[in-house]
Amino acid sequence: MAQKPATLQIGIVGFGHLGQFLTEKIQKDGVDAGLSLAFVWNRNPEKLKGAVPEELVLHSLQDFPQRGADVIVEVCHPQIVKDFGAQFLSKSHFLVGSPSALSDPDLNQQLRHAAKHHGRTLYVPSGALWGGQDIQKLNDCGTLTALLVRMSKHPSCFRLAKDLLGAWKEDEGRRVLISGSVADICPIAPNNVNTMAAAAIAGSTLGFTGVRGELVSDTALRDYHVVEVEVTGVDGFTVKTVRMNPAKIGAVTGNATYNSFWSSLLLCTGHGGRVYLC
Repeated sequence: MAQKPATLQIGIVGFGHLGQFLTEKIQKDGVDAGLSLAFVWNRNPEKLKGAVPEELVLHSLQDFPQRGADVIVEVCHPQIVKDFGAQFLSKSHFLVGSPSALSDPDLNQQLRHAAKHHGRTLYVPSGALWGGQDIQKLNDCGTLTALLVRMSKHPSCFRLAKDLLGAWKEDEGRRVLISGSVADICPIAPNNVNTMAAAAIAGSTLGFTGVRGELVSDTALRDYHVVEVEVTGVDGFTVKTVRMNPAKIGAVTGNATYNSFWSSLLLCTGHGGRVYLC
């Protein structure tokens, strides 16, 4: 009789909408999926009361090694990736839910080195990026020449570090907020451009400076986020995709991205010592 695969212990860092979804999903479906909770941490632990058993609440993130997580999942803020990413990789595989943090070249190299040194995997979820694996294949063959990701959302869905939106009216329609390299866009909109960051990981030969991005405010998008990806290869090869991701007014993350993230989590095993788009 074949042995039952070992259950992966999952640490959840952050308890916003995505963190809540993953916590509830593991509690509900984790046994069948081979996952169980090692801990849940949130900057405000009061938010965990009634939602997470007290024995699973991690009160200090510095104490994460004591919980023995096989995979740590960050779903809160790029600063956590900067402050704890290398530490996480010294003990566990690390699924980074804020890959926009990797636009910092020094941090990117630090985490890649930590993954290789400790034999752990830095997992990057594809999120709302459609065709990420195909982009990565094209990249690995050396035939990826250009990549553009355009993200269009209702203005209420943006969380920007700079006041690019300014005053807006409900009937103003479409407005390009910023167009440029993903390296330049990530620090301005770290909570909105993780799809762009995943594209930059998939297209690593272009990287964050070579992959282009556009953020578009569109008041007509009351029910969807729109993600357009334009891929260019050699000899006239092109692919263009348009993804309509259902989302409520004001939502940073589209509805379909939650299940995509869950699917990514299920892949977090057996890829040690490297960066892996999942």
